Amino acid sequence: MGSLSEMPVADTSTRPAPPARDDQTFSVVSARDLSLTFDTNDGPVHALSHVDLDVKRGDFVSFIGPSGCGKTTFLRVIADLEQATSGQISVNGMTPEEARKARSYGYVFQAPALYPWRTIEKNIALPLEIMNYTASERQARIKRTLDLVNLADFGKKYPWQLSGGMQQRASIARALAFDADLLLMDEPFGALDEIVRDHLNEQLLKLWQETQKTICFVTHSIPEAVYLSTRIVVMSPRPGRVTDVIESTLPKERPLDIRETPEFLEIAHRVREGLRAGHSYDE
Repeated sequence: MGSLSEMPVADTSTRPAPPARDDQTFSVVSARDLSLTFDTNDGPVHALSHVDLDVKRGDFVSFIGPSGCGKTTFLRVIADLEQATSGQISVNGMTPEEARKARSYGYVFQAPALYPWRTIEKNIALPLEIMNYTASERQARIKRTLDLVNLADFGKKYPWQLSGGMQQRASIARALAFDADLLLMDEPFGALDEIVRDHLNEQLLKLWQETQKTICFVTHSIPEAVYLSTRIVVMSPRPGRVTDVIESTLPKERPLDIRETPEFLEIAHRVREGLRAGHSYDE
């Protein structure tokens, strides 16, 4: 058998075709009355309850709520890693399974999940190898995504030679490599110190503005959610419900010191009040 670089490009003719993209109000993710219950040895666990939500093309939507409220579970339903018990959900106008097969999204996990025996270049190349891109196309995409995340000089390095923040940027590059329209990010900066987190928030915002991707972003940080997002989805404790969807009125250009402005603080206050309203502290 030949190497991956010698294999032919996969035939994509049988993959589901996404709907036309002329309408800027098209919902990249659309959930209707979505619920998910896990069956466990201790009985059913109601993770999501009657979620209704639309994520429009080009949105940066952050999901915030207490631990166990279903933020990551909802992301996993979008990615077809979990299946809803009831209700409906579409991703790029398809079922989550069809969207997964059509490579409609990239997924960035909480930890970088890079293979230590592969260089950064080869880690980014992994999904491209699986999808049978040619060697020349892989190299072009690797170079482009390394440039996007400011790691152009680190492609030959191994993950253990990079800082935690740089590893997470490499993970983002891998998710961007096959140019999916939708980027799913599950609290990617939660384990980083505040200084690095601020820097990556700035870089992610610039990356989103440059690529015009649709981003669904899970976070526990109110300032992070407000700084990054066009919309903030506030979720209740389990069973996870959407208790508020807050539209950001902040300008597109957002230096870090915007977090000290009255407008920013007003949005953060609304998020905080939404979290308090949906949470019982008497439990």
